[in-house]
Amino acid sequence: MRRLGTWWGRLTLRGRLMIIGVGGLTVGFTLGTVALTAILAVTLGHSVDDQARTTARDVADLVDAGSLAQPVPVAGPSIVQVVDDRQRVRASSPAADGLVSLLRPQEIAAVRAGQTLTIDGDRATVHGLLHVIGAPAGTSDDPLTVVVALPVDQALKSVSLLRSILFVVYPVLVGGLSLLAWRVVGIALRPVEDLRAGAERIAEGGHAERLPVPDGADEVHRLAVTLNHMLDRQEAARQRQREFVADAAHELRSPIANLRVQLEVAEHAGVPVPAPELLADVERLTRLTDDLLLLARNESAPARLSVVEVHGLLAEVAGRYSAARVPVVAPAAGSAAAAAVVRGDPVALDRLLANLVDNAVRYAATAVTLSARVLPGAVEIVVADDGPGVPAADRERVFERFTRLDDARSRDEGGTGLGLAIVREIARRHHGDVTLAANDPGVRAIVTLPLGGRSA
Repeated sequence: MRRLGTWWGRLTLRGRLMIIGVGGLTVGFTLGTVALTAILAVTLGHSVDDQARTTARDVADLVDAGSLAQPVPVAGPSIVQVVDDRQRVRASSPAADGLVSLLRPQEIAAVRAGQTLTIDGDRATVHGLLHVIGAPAGTSDDPLTVVVALPVDQALKSVSLLRSILFVVYPVLVGGLSLLAWRVVGIALRPVEDLRAGAERIAEGGHAERLPVPDGADEVHRLAVTLNHMLDRQEAARQRQREFVADAAHELRSPIANLRVQLEVAEHAGVPVPAPELLADVERLTRLTDDLLLLARNESAPARLSVVEVHGLLAEVAGRYSAARVPVVAPAAGSAAAAAVVRGDPVALDRLLANLVDNAVRYAATAVTLSARVLPGAVEIVVADDGPGVPAADRERVFERFTRLDDARSRDEGGTGLGLAIVREIARRHHGDVTLAANDPGVRAIVTLPLGGRSA
């Protein structure tokens, strides 16, 4: 049962509808064929019986009128005998035996009482089965029975032929209707596919887009309208959140900058500072407001895409860390990074690498190494350090906003808890991702971005 459910769950909606429709059609046609052939068999059997009954009554009337000829005149394949109560044949049709009765005594009594018998045609040297009808005739002193037998083999052959034709025609008909249904279901589900494609575009970053609304007033139309209203409300909520974060961060920048200037002036003038850590906290607040502003802008501003040479980007970023506490090593000119090209926002990708390098420099023991290589359809950029590393259980959690594995250490080092969150945000806006892996010792930050072509 679980396998059946798994198999059914892997099918598309179009496939499920086709299986249900074609299955129902096949079952319906099969039942229709069985019912039609059964009804035809019963109808033909009744027709044969009615013909035999009519012939029996006509012959009985001739017997009662004393005008029965010998042989008995009949039309078609009817077999007629007039039998007395001693099983003697008084008269017969040309196709019947004129000496031996077709029926046994108990069978004659049965047909005389109005029953219909089915006997083997061998009794009358006829192939197949015979339906036998009887009718009383004669007088009470000389009771006679008119026996009429008609072959039903031709009727049975007609039913068999019809059944064979139907079982050949129905598969062809089901196949043709299946092809037509596949096309019709595809047309009917096209608005649903358009909704899916629209939702995928929105998920990839087109917040301003809306789902396509199909024509008409059906359920899919109403669903698209409802989903667009939901997207409008979500977009409005996101916009209010972005505006709040941007406004709050913007308003904080001026007093923080003023505070930092005053502390720096006081420090240079030899004025005692209330606490040694105060200037470091001000610097941290500055970075925090800058990061909040960047997050707000990343979520609202469209990306400015262009072709970016990964080797040049790595070299440029590494060059800014010439005075860092540990060396930042960029890939050599002839390395695999020379052929790596992506399409993205140069400013955003620069910030992505800068955040990773900042984090690596903060904890590296001796050096930070930058590298890149081309994969099938993608470019992999690696920022590696030889610091204490990140436990495997925390390598995904560190990408959450305001997450610090060691809050005191991060605060001392000036971390805001937003650096890696910004990295993942930028990577996913470029249809890529970022993960952490062990470096033995240290950690490797691996950024995967789609491979881009050179502009014309």
